[in-house]
Amino acid sequence: MFSEASWELLRNIMEEEFLTAIGETLLMTFVPTLLAFVIGLPLGVLLVTGDKDGIHPMPQPLMQAINVIINLLRSVPFLILLIMVLPLSKLVVGTRVGCKAMLVPLAVAAFPFVARLVETSVREVDAGVVEAAQAMGASTLQIVCKVLIPEAKPALLSNLTVALITVCGYGAMSGAVGGGGLGTIAINYGYYRPNPPVLYAMVIVLILLVQIIQSIGNQIVKRSDKRSR
Repeated sequence: MFSEASWELLRNIMEEEFLTAIGETLLMTFVPTLLAFVIGLPLGVLLVTGDKDGIHPMPQPLMQAINVIINLLRSVPFLILLIMVLPLSKLVVGTRVGCKAMLVPLAVAAFPFVARLVETSVREVDAGVVEAAQAMGASTLQIVCKVLIPEAKPALLSNLTVALITVCGYGAMSGAVGGGGLGTIAINYGYYRPNPPVLYAMVIVLILLVQIIQSIGNQIVKRSDKRSR
């Protein structure tokens, strides 16, 4: 189980492939999360402002359709969604294999999750602050940009950390279909061979990466929260 050949393979991987795998894992974590927030942030805000009791009610059939789409995408297990979206990756980046191919499915899987996180964060904003802005004659866009998002900033940053960790986990799972990064090393060398030292080493690195992301996120949230000053 822990033979000399197993440790030798781990040493070779750490010397030859580890840094590349770390880079791919970080790329598959941060880029899709950024794309997910580009899509999910306005969607989450729309779910609040466009609600029938929101500051700018939208046609309810439209709102229901958006909710259904988000719920459908969130209900599909990631690996199944990944396989379904790979043809889109082929169209966008020209391949279905590797780190770049995973960026599209990861973003598609993450943005509905982010939209719900944003919706929850914005709904927590004190209604009195919004009402005061409305009384002063602020437009919907001004309320969103100068009241809702700034007031929800600590919660949004906290949810950004949650999203990063979730996407990091998704990226590791994408190794099952040749996605690259630490997940591919863990699955190809650690599971299929099998080689426990490689598998456990990659799991430990992923755990440490998650802890670093969480710690940095906690510090950023703490500094941005007016209540903690």
